[in-house]
Order: sequence, then structure tokens, then C-alpha cells
Amino acid sequence: MLSKSSKHNVLNFSGGVGGAKLALGLSRVLPSNQLSVVANTADDFDHFGLHISPDLDTLMYTLGEVNNRELGWGLDSETWNMLENLGQLGGETWFQLGDRDMATHLLRSQYLREGLLLSEATSKLCKRLGVTHEILPMTDHKVRTKVQTKKEMLEFQEYFVRQRCVPVITDIHFDGIEDALPQECFEKRLKDPDLSALIIGPSNPFVSVDPIISIPGIRSLMIDSDAPVIAVSPIIDGDAVKGPAAKMMRELNMSVSCSAIAEYYGDLLNGFVIDERDAQSAERIRNSGLKVLVTPTLMRTIDDRIRLATEILNFSLTIY
Repeated sequence: MLSKSSKHNVLNFSGGVGGAKLALGLSRVLPSNQLSVVANTADDFDHFGLHISPDLDTLMYTLGEVNNRELGWGLDSETWNMLENLGQLGGETWFQLGDRDMATHLLRSQYLREGLLLSEATSKLCKRLGVTHEILPMTDHKVRTKVQTKKEMLEFQEYFVRQRCVPVITDIHFDGIEDALPQECFEKRLKDPDLSALIIGPSNPFVSVDPIISIPGIRSLMIDSDAPVIAVSPIIDGDAVKGPAAKMMRELNMSVSCSAIAEYYGDLLNGFVIDERDAQSAERIRNSGLKVLVTPTLMRTIDDRIRLATEILNFSLTIY
């Protein structure tokens, strides 16, 4: 049960699938005026003239409860007629665009051509999808993740989807980050004196969370905030739940462990959440100065998501 002793005003940082699971749990526990979710947009790219925002879409679909639970991304009851026809005509089909999903990309792209900001387009789409909690792009500026491999520099979706994360990475860059400003409401929420917790979901630290906290001024605002900063480890028992985080860690000469994630975030954090299977690492992480919550973090069901969200919120009250 969520503690009633304090009002929770929470800012949640999220990438796609893993982060969206926790965001959904938080949205089931907190009313809409007490939760804002900030999405990574450095994965965004243009495809066939359309602006695609993978992490924003996953968050919108998940909180709107229309997501494809089988795939973990996209819309429920999806069909693929357009993609099949595209292939027959010789078009590239490596990035899967479903028939229903296409409507989102078409409308977002139209909004942007009309001069709306990405945050304004997102707000309109959220309303249409019935999402009542605030979802914010990290910036309204163009920031794009590029992955340096041993052979070449790749756009993120080229690396992640088309090449299925096979190339060995040596570095990660965020083009445009130096000139990016935090989205206006994001910065406002971060500076809110009533903010009670900043929660970083179990998203990939290198390509989902780093773009958000690399926006000039964001990291210092987080460190200076009176609200505790808590991260959930995406690593459980020496592996990533989903995605290339573990592979990236090995290629960047890091140990694949929850303690390595805590060390990577460094002085940004006040609290860290690890799975019960990594309980043996708790003392080492505590010795670095962090408070640690040990609990099951694998979110298979909606009850898992709600329970974890509730535990993290109660944990946040014990930090200061």
C-alpha cells in the first residue's frame, strides 16, 4: 500500500519497453496531476518522410492501454498490409510499420509540418489515445543518437533495428545535444519545489537515459534537487531483461552487473533499486553511499508493475 504520509509529485525518466512498464505502474498508483513521464527522443528518426518517435509511441500506447503486449511495442490488434505492399513494390521493410501505427506517424508528421512543437503534437496524440498522465519529450530540439562501431558510425535505428545490434560498439554520440534545451514543462517539473522523487526507469542507461540527462543543465538540476533521484537497474542476475544493454556493457569494458550500473550513474543517484537475485550486491552499493531497495523487479504482469511502483514510491520517502 502506498504511504499516505506525504504527497507524491514524481518525475519519471523513461525509454521504451522496460521504462514504459514502470511508467504504467506509476500511472496506476498516482493521479494524473502527480506524475509526469519524460521520454527519450534521441531515438527519433525520419522514415519515408515521416517523423517516428519510438519511445514516445511506446509510452503513449502503454499508458493508453492499447499497446501490443505480445511484441512489447506497437499497437494491439495490428495488421501489416501496408508493409507487405511496400515490400512488393521494392521499398525497405526493415523498420516495421503497422497499419494502425502508421496513423500516429502520419498525424504527428502533419502536426510538425504545420509548425507545432513535438511536445504539442505529443499532447494532442495523448488526448486522442485517452492518456491522462503527462508524457513529455525530453526536448523539442533535434537530438539524434549515433553509435560508433569498430567499422563505422551508425544512426541508432540502423544499428538497433536494421543490424539488430550485431556490430561491436566503441562509443555513443548524441548529435545536437549541445544546442538542445529541455522541453519547457520538463524543466518546470524538475524545478518544482514540491517535487518528491525523480525516478529513472529500468531503461538502457547508455541510449535511453543518457540522452535525457545529457541535455545541458539537466544533470546539475537533478543533483541540486531536494527530491531524491532513484534508478531501477535494467540488469538482473548478470543480464539485461530486454535489449542490448548487457552487450553494450561488455563492449564498453564494463562488468555486466547492477553494481556497475550504479557506479555508472555515480553522484546523480541517492537511491538504487535492484532485483532480489542481486541481493549479494546490495552491501557494496550501499558502501558507495546509496540507499538500496532489494525487491523483485521483473515486471511480467500489471500487478508486478503496480507493486514495484508502490515500493519505489515508499522507498523514496525513506531517503531524506
